[in-house]
Amino acid sequence: MAVKIVDIEACTGCGACTEVCPYEVLEVKDEKVMIAQPDECVECGACADECPNEVLEVEEEDEEE
Repeated sequence: MAVKIVDIEACTGCGACTEVCPYEVLEVKDEKVMIAQPDECVECGACADECPNEVLEVEEEDEEE
């Protein structure tokens, strides 16, 4: 998984992250963000950059040499 939730308590459910994700990886449910389609994440970082509360972080997967 490339995107992860690092501070769910800080999430206000504003949906800013879901609006900028080009692959609809995230959803807001019960006023909190959730990773609905983890396999669709391309690690672009748009969601983490847009989040005003630093709830999300993008982990780049290591490529094997």
